[in-house]
Amino acid sequence: MGRARCCCRGAERLASPSVTRRFRPLLLLIIGLCCGAHIGQCQVATTQCRIQKCTTDFVSLTSHLTPAVDGFHAEFCKALRAYSACTQGTAKACRGNLVYHSAVLGISDLMSQRNCSRDGPTPSAHPEIHLEPCNYHSRTQHTHTHSHIHSHSHSHGHGRSRPSYLFCGLFGDPHLRTFKDSFQTCKVEGAWPLIDNDYLSVQVTNVPVVNGSSATATNKITIIFKPYEGCTDQRVYQAVTDSLPAAFDDGTVSSGDPIHTSFGADGAAGKVRALWISERSPGRHVELHAGYIGVTVIIRQLGRYLTLAVRIPEELAQAYDDTQDLQLCLNGCPSSERIDQAGHLPLPPSPPALGLQRQQLRRPGYSAQMQAYPFGARHVFGVEGAKERCSEKLEALDIYFHSCVFDLLTTGDANFTLAAHSAQKDMENLHPHRDRWRIYPRGSAASFFLSNSQLIKKLTPLLLCALSVVFL
Repeated sequence: MGRARCCCRGAERLASPSVTRRFRPLLLLIIGLCCGAHIGQCQVATTQCRIQKCTTDFVSLTSHLTPAVDGFHAEFCKALRAYSACTQGTAKACRGNLVYHSAVLGISDLMSQRNCSRDGPTPSAHPEIHLEPCNYHSRTQHTHTHSHIHSHSHSHGHGRSRPSYLFCGLFGDPHLRTFKDSFQTCKVEGAWPLIDNDYLSVQVTNVPVVNGSSATATNKITIIFKPYEGCTDQRVYQAVTDSLPAAFDDGTVSSGDPIHTSFGADGAAGKVRALWISERSPGRHVELHAGYIGVTVIIRQLGRYLTLAVRIPEELAQAYDDTQDLQLCLNGCPSSERIDQAGHLPLPPSPPALGLQRQQLRRPGYSAQMQAYPFGARHVFGVEGAKERCSEKLEALDIYFHSCVFDLLTTGDANFTLAAHSAQKDMENLHPHRDRWRIYPRGSAASFFLSNSQLIKKLTPLLLCALSVVFL
């Protein structure tokens, strides 16, 4: 057999033995990261390999799952077993396909991390759909199944798949992550609506954190779950600094009949209501689950201020009229309220933090508060000191890290380090698209790399073809 021919001219020059020996680890890394995006551009992948379908099916089975909901572990393990079985079925056709082998290793790692057994139930290929009117996922799945049956002849069309979700978060001084993954730092002093649609209203109240700075932080959150016929009447939840209740304003902790089926980690079935509150840490961490509209809300108090994270179906987030267009999660902050400059967050000088310290020292009971919040150290941070403190909790130098540095320089309150860290973790738990998790400040090295990704994509086929010459 002759040497495999490359699809790109000039690649042979990249494949000399000395160059290959020196750069083989780097080339293997590049092909492992990029091959999935360039299947078909180089004669490496096998056309009969069905790894893309296996992956698509796995994403479809898990897109609606979130660790915050009971039964996540059992359902995720079922999906992993189905993913594994699918890869086994296409193993022969995918021999030598790096995307396939990466998926197999990834499945094995995930099963170990989640402590999933190899043997066990998998999702049914044609599950019987039991409609639960007060379970958003059940309603949408039922609708999709029936529409798929009636439009089966249009097999080339995509149709409507599982519901698409959006994420919004608010923390710190305050930093806003919108539904469109735009990251903004705003003043927005006073009461402002984050979300206001036909199903849900979320409003925050922000107060100044220190004299000499326009930065504010959230000390009050009000959430209104609007009436939904047959599932719940209106419920209002309100959190303020030092009062993070595990109940709605009327004293109830749930609403609606117990009709939403839930599965625990052991696979046992149970019942939860259409709307309920889960207190994760008394006075510090509360989660609100509105299963009837597919909404999850996480509220935390860290130091003197509150953080918020929301996951909501896209179709519900878009259900509003012209009188409800002022929504920070939807459209971001008004330009007059922005502190950042088109994504660039200029670092403030550190003296405002000194003013905060003096105010705190004069405040009665401050010493007792410092014992309750050990990270609220009386400290004036310089830039390097702030970076060092933030790096203790935040590994990636993304926008959460830079927001943390900004907050420490602005306030001197190290509780904002915990706020940024918790906001990042809540985002990772609720944000439906892992590939959008990381946002980097404009002008950073990572941002430069991402902005030049098109150039990298153009170079990738050449590198893949060089590898085909060397290894085939």
